[in-house]
Amino acid sequence: MSELAAELVRRRVTVIAASATPAAIAAKPATTTIPIAFIAAQDPVRLGLVASLARPGGNLTGINFFTGELAAKRLDLLRELLPRAVRVAVLVNPADVTNTASTLRDVEAAARTIGLQVQVLNASTSREINAAFEDVGRDRPDALFVGGNTFLNGWRIQVVQLAAFHRLPAVYASRDYVDVGGLMTYGANVMDAFRQLGIYAGRILKGVKPADLPVVQSSKFELVINAETARMLGLEVPATILARADEVIE
Repeated sequence: MSELAAELVRRRVTVIAASATPAAIAAKPATTTIPIAFIAAQDPVRLGLVASLARPGGNLTGINFFTGELAAKRLDLLRELLPRAVRVAVLVNPADVTNTASTLRDVEAAARTIGLQVQVLNASTSREINAAFEDVGRDRPDALFVGGNTFLNGWRIQVVQLAAFHRLPAVYASRDYVDVGGLMTYGANVMDAFRQLGIYAGRILKGVKPADLPVVQSSKFELVINAETARMLGLEVPATILARADEVIE
């Protein structure tokens, strides 16, 4: 991504739209003059992308859609769904260093609070996803937590199918997983975040400076349940979860 960002700078583009956290992190050091509009799954101040949310400063601004910050909430939903669960496998992409470190920090802290043990599974390739689920088949955790990551989302069908094969209840960061058979997701509305990225890129193209555009924080969150997957796993989704669901896929 650093090479791709450098190429865009050499082409002297008018604005760079960085549509994922790793892309934003790669674009920032590539230029201090070309405006950058980004989507970040975590606090962009903590990531060092902007000076503050209200006054970004510099040549970057964008959208924070809270994928990382909601890790503890997703873990709470797993515990509510599976009150007898003891051990949760957490699938992350170690190549996404910053995001993975933040996810594991938040998940492990939340797990200690509610008395869950965490088993970390690393995967940066399709083959490594298969290997991670071989560990699942051997160690038999009670549930799966899939970290928010562009690579894992791209291979979501493989992840969802392997979770189903091992009859493993799972919670995900993006509703894309539930649409292909995943059990449950809670997170920001990603399509809304991309729409806002397009709006900001358009405003910059019309001459607005990134420093004058405060970072937008997602306000649309959705809990989506795949009822068919729940039945396949032999799970009865508690009424307390169903009542809060924004959508139940039958």
